[in-house]
Amino acid sequence: MMSLHTSMLVGLLAPLVVAILTPFLAVRHVWRDAAGPIGGVITFIAAVHVALAVLDGETPRLFVAQIAEGLALEFAVTPLGAIFGLVASGLWILSALYSVGYMRGNHEKHQTRFAAFYAVAVHAAMAVAWSGNLLVLFVFYEILTFSTYPLVTHKESALARNAGRLYMSILVGTSVVLLLPAVVWVWLSTGTLDFRPGGYLAGQIDPAMAPILLALFAFGVGKAALMPIHRWLPAAMVAPTPVSALLHAVAVV
Repeated sequence: MMSLHTSMLVGLLAPLVVAILTPFLAVRHVWRDAAGPIGGVITFIAAVHVALAVLDGETPRLFVAQIAEGLALEFAVTPLGAIFGLVASGLWILSALYSVGYMRGNHEKHQTRFAAFYAVAVHAAMAVAWSGNLLVLFVFYEILTFSTYPLVTHKESALARNAGRLYMSILVGTSVVLLLPAVVWVWLSTGTLDFRPGGYLAGQIDPAMAPILLALFAFGVGKAALMPIHRWLPAAMVAPTPVSALLHAVAVV
């Protein structure tokens, strides 16, 4: 049985390895097309191991680097994160299998690029699910945005390019203007961004300002498609159907 550290590494890195190998595996289309489902199975097995540890009351952690005092690049799996990791990795298997048939059946161009960025998006989703603090969550949430842009604009038509511009302007705009200031606000108020049981804002912020901070977080997560920043969602439907599965079920919304 793998250690929890190994399982976390596998769950986080398996999709990234698939993305890196996909261009090389494209010399044989069957190899390229098999990489996604196989990577999904490996990621799901790792996610199950981690989730079982969480079920036993553990909080699996993976420390990567110390950036500053009280601020680290660290992953920690909470019960909610364990569930999301299972959902993201499990649905990747199904969506990867479906995307192979869809892309082949519709004779889509740039299938290798599509498969590679699809895997990068799943990697970012797993990192978001297992993020240990707001910094890691913010960084990988932005990686998720940029990795899904080539998928939204995959058809390279004028409609797809317009959808991509709207997608990026709303998602990056809300992150930079709303979510990032909220993260900085928490850091300045508490001196840490680590997730803690019960939260870490009690007694650290003026109750009158709390609704403002809540609004910054709620609308800063533009990928949740809350009104009035939901216009990117119907526009993104111009992408191939497997992208909708990724955006709506696996990673984004």
